[in-house]
Amino acid sequence: MKRHLIFGRFGVSDRARIPVAEGELATRLQFVVTRRRLEHDISDALETLAKLGVYPSEIGIDLLVLAAHVQAADTRISRDSESQDGWTREIRVIVPVSDPATWNESVPLLERLLNFLTGDRWTVGFRPRPQGFEQITPQKPARLIPPPFDSLSLFSGGLDSLIGAIDLLEQDKTPLLISHADPTTSKSQKLLFERLKEKYSKQNFDHLRLWITFRGFKVRGVKPDTTTRSRSFLFFAAGVFAGTGLDKPFTLTVPENGLIALNVPLDPLRLGAFSTRTTHPFYIARWNELLQALRVSGHIENPYWDKTKGEMVANCENAHLLGALVPHSFSCSSPTKGRWQHHSREHCGFCLPCLIRRAALRGRDATSYTLANLSARPVDTNKAEGKQIRSFQFAIQRISQNPSLARLLIHKPGPLSDESAARQAALADVYRRGLGELDVLLAGVRTTRT
Repeated sequence: MKRHLIFGRFGVSDRARIPVAEGELATRLQFVVTRRRLEHDISDALETLAKLGVYPSEIGIDLLVLAAHVQAADTRISRDSESQDGWTREIRVIVPVSDPATWNESVPLLERLLNFLTGDRWTVGFRPRPQGFEQITPQKPARLIPPPFDSLSLFSGGLDSLIGAIDLLEQDKTPLLISHADPTTSKSQKLLFERLKEKYSKQNFDHLRLWITFRGFKVRGVKPDTTTRSRSFLFFAAGVFAGTGLDKPFTLTVPENGLIALNVPLDPLRLGAFSTRTTHPFYIARWNELLQALRVSGHIENPYWDKTKGEMVANCENAHLLGALVPHSFSCSSPTKGRWQHHSREHCGFCLPCLIRRAALRGRDATSYTLANLSARPVDTNKAEGKQIRSFQFAIQRISQNPSLARLLIHKPGPLSDESAARQAALADVYRRGLGELDVLLAGVRTTRT
């Protein structure tokens, strides 16, 4: 096990001294290669937003730079080799920001938020940006007309985010949709946005797609990690980054069904990577505290916290459009599993998000799945195709035998101390209803063990 430090530099002239602790492996993350352009798609995002009349604040830019540090550390430091227990890493980041005093006030909250999200031990530090980078956001031109956007919504290319966008547009909102593109989701994000533009051609909504990547960035002697537990920190940061340029208080919508948002472990062995907290209520509450600490006039909310995925589908404000676009949305966590059967990128049909999607869309699902028929033959619980099915069957059986157990199990993934008693009861109920949808899907599905 090693303790790791990731520190950002703004070009070769940025020579600020970075103290390195004994036993700590330090790795530089370069943000400026030529002139004053910020790498990792940050300057490109600023230019895209400027064309839309949106000019993020310096704090908004700081937040995206911080998120890039977190994402780089999370994806380049292996849990297998760099932790004592096969999971918990010790990671320190030092981030150049516009106002270190303001950011330092938020350090305890930030570390608590990141520790909860990724299961690691984070230490966060800040230093002033180097000379010449005091202001990064483009000069805002004098204008009479403010940006048209009255809301922001995360737009992953998945089914929930598609429903979130359709509902906002049906309510005559003018959202700015926020995506973090990658090779798996980019095609879906682009195609769905184009289809929405065709349908709602008279509405002035738009789309920001960031490609925050770290080509060539490596931690010496360490393999990368594949769990990507920090991804929602980057997604939320991108949304807030854009929101700080709207010149008014904003709401960032995070469309996620309640079953996934809670992500209660399906069985006692589902730990680590299987218990992600990317949209957990506790995590969103800490984000809203962070925005207050940074004096950002924004708020993050999940309006679907009390809905199952099936209920989101059933209550979508344009069911006909949703039905037409469902095959173009993408939910799978493992889209390359079918390669051994010579399938192209498609939904595997048996990972956790695929099963929840199938349960939500029963009878109206035109999605192509590698495992097309769950009931055609017994599925092996010692293989990937059967592990999630068996876990869901275990969870369903447990709740069917003791429905009141849901009130206890919803506390397993994380604290619900921010939620009222009534809201906790509603969360337990959405957990039960979500498992009920899976129960219908998996009726007649047989499992075996080799």
